[in-house]
Amino acid sequence: MSGAVCPGSFDPVTSGHLFVFERAAARFDELVITVMVNPKKSGLFTIPERIALLRETTSHLPNVRVDSWQGLLVDYVRSQGMDTIVKGLRGAVDFEYELPMAQMNRDLTGAETIFMLTDPRLAHVSSSLVKEVATLGGPVTEFLPPVVHEQLLAKLSAR
Repeated sequence: MSGAVCPGSFDPVTSGHLFVFERAAARFDELVITVMVNPKKSGLFTIPERIALLRETTSHLPNVRVDSWQGLLVDYVRSQGMDTIVKGLRGAVDFEYELPMAQMNRDLTGAETIFMLTDPRLAHVSSSLVKEVATLGGPVTEFLPPVVHEQLLAKLSAR
């Protein structure tokens, strides 16, 4: 059985993330989407909220599991008995950022990183940009799964 881990902060999960999840899930027996916890950062959504949104938006993918982890990604990958990391790329800037981490992860444990390109129509979309546009009242519906859009608007209106 082949499996892979797809890590990220997912604050919030976007349609670009979902595009990568669907493609990766089609190529592995199991895909574990892992919310990486950075105790030095506080996101808009809590870790349990992100996990719930990820579970809901990937519920149509039977071989996807959602989890969270604080610490080295390769330790998590190893704990799951896997040796593949899937990272979504929007463009060259993402590649430049991800390449050294992929090389370090391989050096530390032999884990290979597979890069998957997002839908070109979503290459400009990031969680940070979506939050910024939504905070300023701009339309972000087309960049988010419906449940995420609804929760983002609710979260922003409660501020």
